[in-house]
Amino acid sequence: MRSDTSSPFAAEPPFRHGQPPRVGLLFCNLGTPASPGTADVRRFLAEFLSDARVVEIPRLLWLLILHGVILRVRPARSAAKYASIWLPEGSPLKVWTDRLVAALQQRLNQRNSPVRVQAAMRYGADAIAQGLDALKAAGATRVLVVPAYPQYSATTTASLFDAVYAWAARVRNLPELRFVNRYHDHPAYIEALADSVRRHWAREGRGEQLVMSFHGVPERTLQLGDPYHCECFKTARLLAEALELPAGGYKVTFQSRLGRAKWLQPYTEPTLIELAQSGVRQVDVICPGFICDCLETLEEINLEAREAYIAAGGERFGYIPCLNADPLWVAALDDIARSHMSGWPLDGPADDASLRASRERALALGAPD
Repeated sequence: MRSDTSSPFAAEPPFRHGQPPRVGLLFCNLGTPASPGTADVRRFLAEFLSDARVVEIPRLLWLLILHGVILRVRPARSAAKYASIWLPEGSPLKVWTDRLVAALQQRLNQRNSPVRVQAAMRYGADAIAQGLDALKAAGATRVLVVPAYPQYSATTTASLFDAVYAWAARVRNLPELRFVNRYHDHPAYIEALADSVRRHWAREGRGEQLVMSFHGVPERTLQLGDPYHCECFKTARLLAEALELPAGGYKVTFQSRLGRAKWLQPYTEPTLIELAQSGVRQVDVICPGFICDCLETLEEINLEAREAYIAAGGERFGYIPCLNADPLWVAALDDIARSHMSGWPLDGPADDASLRASRERALALGAPD
């Protein structure tokens, strides 16, 4: 038979008999433009907003709006916002994601774990496929995919998994894959959040209200069965309980609305304005749905929302940073990952003698060599 030279599968290293099982952890965040320049922002927005998971309106209509209007107007405005929060090392989201992954890898190395941790982004550079290729090239035969999204949403978590499945469709020798869908109520995640609030209060003083601002999604997603709304409120309730807040001591809000459709409410900035106008002079704001500080937290909340609150009569606006690479969060992420890796080899690859013994037992049972 003539061999088929038009295989849809990507070229891969040859299979190595007796290769010990190794584990990889792919930590995935949303992504970021390569720079705060208008051209790079336009490329990033084009990829992000072209995702059918992100914008669920008729495809042809949306693409006409996106390319005919939004990508002609929005990139310049967004570029100015990115420039206002850009770090010397680059995008805050990428900087903090890389630091978190490095801290988790260091923690694993300290207990001689063979798990290899790799950062990846859903959009822009450091794509999901590149991260999975890197893990596979490092010998990973099992991979745990961990989103930087504590609360599950089809717009984020499912889209990320789509990218993993697309990579898998072109790979011949697939690693065993597992996914973390959510950790919105994991005790270690809640405690890391609570500890960050307590430390903020110890440094800056305690506001009259704690506002928990989550990323918004269209209200229609809730009606279609997306659990995101409920998981945000559960995170908020558990955090309030950990902080021993009374029912009237905190508010749950949603930010980052796009377009004119009705999104999950109440909206963050109008709520802050109402609080100021009602006489609440000091607020603290935390964004529990964001693991790493980014445009939506540093610019939309700590700059725009702060300005709106102060202009409405507020006196002190306390922004509580994301968990980023906080040691307690690194430990929590380690705990979350280990709970999903049950049964996988996490304490180092077997030595040569163990491999030989395993192979001899397999041959005795009739396994092919």
